Amino acid sequence: MTRNIIGIIGGSGLYDLPGLADTRWLTVDTPWGAPSDQLFRGRLGDAELVFLPRHGRGHRIPPGEVNYRANIAALKMQGVTDVLSLSAVGGLRADLDPGTFVVVDQFIDRTFAREKSFFGSGLVAHVSMAQPVCARLGDHVQAALAARGVPHVRGGCYLAMEGPQFSTLAESQLYRSWNCSVIGMTNMPEAKLAREAELCYCSVAMVTDFDCWHPAHDAVTVDAIIRVLLANAANAQGLVAALAAALSTDASGAACRCRRALRHALITAPEHRDPALVERLRAIAGRVL
Repeated sequence: MTRNIIGIIGGSGLYDLPGLADTRWLTVDTPWGAPSDQLFRGRLGDAELVFLPRHGRGHRIPPGEVNYRANIAALKMQGVTDVLSLSAVGGLRADLDPGTFVVVDQFIDRTFAREKSFFGSGLVAHVSMAQPVCARLGDHVQAALAARGVPHVRGGCYLAMEGPQFSTLAESQLYRSWNCSVIGMTNMPEAKLAREAELCYCSVAMVTDFDCWHPAHDAVTVDAIIRVLLANAANAQGLVAALAAALSTDASGAACRCRRALRHALITAPEHRDPALVERLRAIAGRVL
């Protein structure tokens, strides 16, 4: 059985889990530079976990300056097979109260100033993003949230904005008209790069407050948001522990389509491929090169 190694992308405190053993911080360099921080690796029961603080410890890096390519490549180079992405978001639907976890199944990418692919001139590839997250991982996440009694919704569209400013009222209303569920700044191009790296990827969006479309948005206090963030963090830790237990016995991952995303994606003929780019790409696409 292929061993599943779980990568967790999220806040700095996620790795403070009871029972986490054999822990160490690892410095990983990638062909795309350094990731947001060192990677924190450990074992929880029979599961191997690799944590990456998306914004660096202390939240030092704004969304538009995160080196998403290095982050995904670093996880891939550590042998990660499954990625759980956790992020704080604003709610775009009246039924998604603060504290709700949304197991995202679609994205609209409105970012515009970020490197979005490992591939480029010299080796062109086109992966499918029709179903941008892994349904197998989503099933495990949904079961874990339900077992813990965490308010959650399976399915929803994540509007990824460039930031770092929040949206205008007109933009917020527009995104609601597109049937988006939540709005955030970090899941793109993260999800696209995970697909190119043939990683199973699941996004869990944790609602902290309503976006500015909501009439009561301006009345939300910092104290209220902090209370939600603390509750979300505790629930996220529980989710990570439950997911680790579930994936440690899941033998179906090896057959997942996510792990064969590059099977028909490479377009450039072998004799026309840039050797330097090919060498660079071995870190994430060695299986097909």
